[in-house]
Amino acid sequence: MAMKDFTKTLTAGLSRLDGREVVIVGDVGVDEYTLGQVRRISPEAPVPVVEVENEEARLGLAANVAQNISGLGGVPRLISVVGQDAGADQLRQLLRSAEVPVDHLVVDPSRPTTRKLRVMVQNHHIVRVDYEKKKFLAQAVEAEVIKQVKTALESPKVVALIVQDYAKGVISESLVKTCVALAKAKGVKVLADPYRSTPLATYKGVELMTPNHDESIALSGVGADELRASNDTLNEIGRVLMEGVGSKTMVITRGKDGMRVFENGQVTDLPTNAKQVFDVTGAGDTVIAALALAWGSGFTLVEACALSNIAAGVVVGKIGCVPCRREELLAAIATL
Repeated sequence: MAMKDFTKTLTAGLSRLDGREVVIVGDVGVDEYTLGQVRRISPEAPVPVVEVENEEARLGLAANVAQNISGLGGVPRLISVVGQDAGADQLRQLLRSAEVPVDHLVVDPSRPTTRKLRVMVQNHHIVRVDYEKKKFLAQAVEAEVIKQVKTALESPKVVALIVQDYAKGVISESLVKTCVALAKAKGVKVLADPYRSTPLATYKGVELMTPNHDESIALSGVGADELRASNDTLNEIGRVLMEGVGSKTMVITRGKDGMRVFENGQVTDLPTNAKQVFDVTGAGDTVIAALALAWGSGFTLVEACALSNIAAGVVVGKIGCVPCRREELLAAIATL
């Protein structure tokens, strides 16, 4: 389908997103950037010396999904676990600036708040430093997360719940099972952005997953060489994934090739809408945020995918994890 076919429908339907609430459950973190220039090699070791010119911090992981929901006019209910540290304070400050409520964050003093420090020179990474502890939540902490999910789902304005997995430890099979049951009891759609090395069974019961091309291969177990040999194999991957989680819908994002939408036996290909690509970081976050908000607000699945495709095209034209704003989305739709 051509993207321009959606222009009128998407423009007319954007007001439906206003005030709709989306619950996001998953790992959160802060993306820190140290930017500068390299003019010499260190006399202490054969490494470049970065002369710092600028430093900035941005929302990362599921927090980026939440700020995309906010930027598009929805209300995010972000549920995650943070440490009792300066990183958590920084994260809360960034969330408030992005108009994301912080009252559903659970504190676990035994783990640090995830931070990823990127040292960059002229948009090129020199090194990345990760501050994190990858482990599943203690039973008492997971119980508190579930309590927050129950509280968030009490709102009649909630239209979708997103399971956002980055394999840091928040998402477990037991937590997903509980979230699915709680959401479905409220008539709320459940979507998952899976992690490639997480067992597929972890996401059983979700209505829709949004893996990218490589994640879909890893999750399905279908060989990469076979996939490249036949375009039909992507359809087989979609079938395997849907069967694995018990769903009739699936979306596989394909970078420059757009996305493939599976729905009740039908397959629809949507071309990419990116005009220029500087950085694909966070594009998947934007996709699931826009898709969940739109699909939960009454758009058809294909319409919601088209909207998320356009939103992703906006953010890949920027550097780092940044949200797509409503005005940017409208401008992008107008150019279809």
